[in-house]
Amino acid sequence: MFKHILVPTDGSDLSKKAIDGAIDLARTVGARVTAYACLPQYPYAPYADVVIEQPGDFQTRAEREARAHLQEIENTARSAGVVCESRTSVHPSPYLGIIEAAEAGGCDVIFMASHGRRGLGSLLIGSETQRVLTHTKIPVIVYR
Repeated sequence: MFKHILVPTDGSDLSKKAIDGAIDLARTVGARVTAYACLPQYPYAPYADVVIEQPGDFQTRAEREARAHLQEIENTARSAGVVCESRTSVHPSPYLGIIEAAEAGGCDVIFMASHGRRGLGSLLIGSETQRVLTHTKIPVIVYR
């Protein structure tokens, strides 16, 4: 079955619920986990007249927040006896970072949360989960 599970997180409550499901699956099948957080790109133009946050401060804050989210996964995995490592990368679109992390890490499944929106709401809002599903050949387990 699965040997290496990628678990992306954005720190949301929904993401946290999926983490529990992913760790449970990993423990059950004897898989290892890679926790992943996509860091946002600096959102301001480098030559803008107004800068709300300096690039270095923005990067430090984003890394600190991602590290806290990843630490939760690492702690949960360790408590369950599951081997876990963490990675981050910067991407303009999180779904691209998720796919790249799964491919680079040799993951054989991506385990993600979904809001479960349907109809017009899903078309207008979209979701990173939907984008991952439609842009990768790696199996995706959608947890709701």
